Amino acid sequence: MRREFLALLTLIVAASVYAAPAASITHGQLDGNTHPEVGALIAEYVQPGEKDVLCSGTLIAPTVFLTAGHCTEFLPSIGISDVWVTFDPEFTSSSTLHHGTFVTDPNYGYSGQGGLSNPHDLAVILLDEPVSGITPARLPSPNLLGTTNLKGQTFTAVGYGTVREIKTTGPNAFFFDAKRRYVTQSFQNVLKAWLDLDMNPSTGSGGTCYGDSGGPHFLGGPSSNLEVSITVTGDTACRATDKTYRLDTPSARGFIGQYVDLP
Repeated sequence: MRREFLALLTLIVAASVYAAPAASITHGQLDGNTHPEVGALIAEYVQPGEKDVLCSGTLIAPTVFLTAGHCTEFLPSIGISDVWVTFDPEFTSSSTLHHGTFVTDPNYGYSGQGGLSNPHDLAVILLDEPVSGITPARLPSPNLLGTTNLKGQTFTAVGYGTVREIKTTGPNAFFFDAKRRYVTQSFQNVLKAWLDLDMNPSTGSGGTCYGDSGGPHFLGGPSSNLEVSITVTGDTACRATDKTYRLDTPSARGFIGQYVDLP
């Protein structure tokens, strides 16, 4: 019952800022050590003293973990200041945890619907100690997605959280096992602040769904570590469009550039 409540709480929090939250992997496969730079954001936000997966994210510097703003913006309102990150392929009670302090983009907030909105939906976790043995993800050059022919390109999404492996039975098909997964996707559209990706299993794509927003979308196949957008939202059935937030825009670079050197 606690897991069902966890999933519902995450859904309610994220849904309050946009149409439908997204982040965990649907129709994907277990990641193992394919993407060691991708981690789970952990917080005691369901029951005091009990750590749970809140969101996903990516190590972009030895002490900087990038995630979504809506993953952290509400935490002070419920009295939470401590968060942790794990890079283990599965979160368990014995996982290695890295303590950190979160900073939400101060401009976070939705200014319009769909492609008209620039939500500044970013946050960083500033880790107390550098993470060793993991190479941080690469970040895009300015307007990379606006100047690259993306038709036919493959993208790879990675995350922890609620999972869907079958096409039928709607939400009854979801389950949670706190394991990192990845999936490949195809291009749909690029907008001012958004990168839309296909996540329809009928067209050969997987995608993201309810559970842990902030996970990366890499430009290229599973071996790529070029993170060009993060998971933010999508359709309620987790079967059509994965609406991801671009990292190559002036506003995104303005926030991230305060914490890491950008290309």
